[in-house]
Amino acid sequence: MRTVIRNGTVITASDTFVADVWIENGKVVALVETGTKLGGDDTVIDAKGQYVIPGGIDCHTHMEMPFGGTTASDDFETGTIAAAHGGTTTIVDFAIQSKGSTLRAGLDAWHQKAEGKAAIDYGFHMIMTEANAGTLEEMGALVREGVTSFKMFMAYPGVFLVDDQQIFRAMLRAGELGALITMHAEIGLPIDVLVQRAISEGHTAPIYHALTRPEIAEATGTERAIALAEMAKVPVYMVHLSAQRALERVMEARDRGLPAYAETCPQYLFLDEDHLRGDPGNEFKGAGYVATPALRA
Repeated sequence: MRTVIRNGTVITASDTFVADVWIENGKVVALVETGTKLGGDDTVIDAKGQYVIPGGIDCHTHMEMPFGGTTASDDFETGTIAAAHGGTTTIVDFAIQSKGSTLRAGLDAWHQKAEGKAAIDYGFHMIMTEANAGTLEEMGALVREGVTSFKMFMAYPGVFLVDDQQIFRAMLRAGELGALITMHAEIGLPIDVLVQRAISEGHTAPIYHALTRPEIAEATGTERAIALAEMAKVPVYMVHLSAQRALERVMEARDRGLPAYAETCPQYLFLDEDHLRGDPGNEFKGAGYVATPALRA
């Protein structure tokens, strides 16, 4: 038994064209001219006037993630069901190494969160909160299991932040393994000073989440990450890039032939920092728009 999706506009990585999509045993086996008969009893789906696209891959999700005394609202069940309804068929979530613990313990914990719950395919990045001799050795075992990307933070002192020496060591190790370091590229220590000053002055409204995290902090972090990667002679990938000045650092690096990459997120394309201001008389409504890096002007 085959399934054929007829008359749809097929979108591939390089082309857009009208074709029929033939599927057997859950796999696409052919794209053929509309109306082609291959014989057999086929289940037909009429997609005239519709787009037929591959399943989406969301390479940056946080299911059931603990942070700041609370936990992400979606777990691997609710989050992947929602993803499937939107056409996303694979996610790459972030397993977290707790400070003082091992990469293995963090990865095992996230496997347990996902086991038996996910409605779609999933994989993991590994968040590294320490790059010591033990974790650098562990990276090899994780790569052999298919976890080939490791996220590190320049932000969140005392929680995720690692210094340049640790980042550089991890980059060198990633180069040996053919793995990729991904960076939260904001300079967190100066940001922390701005946060503490704002709090001391009574500025606790959500808009100050943006005002204490200026664009230059992300641009500088991006430049630092690229410089460390260039020294290590490895690729680097900036996660959730939000600022024009940060993007310019990536563009300049790529113009020089460096393997520097960046992603952005929908909130930075559709929202701006005015959403953090809330409503007159209810400034706390802006808390619903807090993200890090913060929304920009």
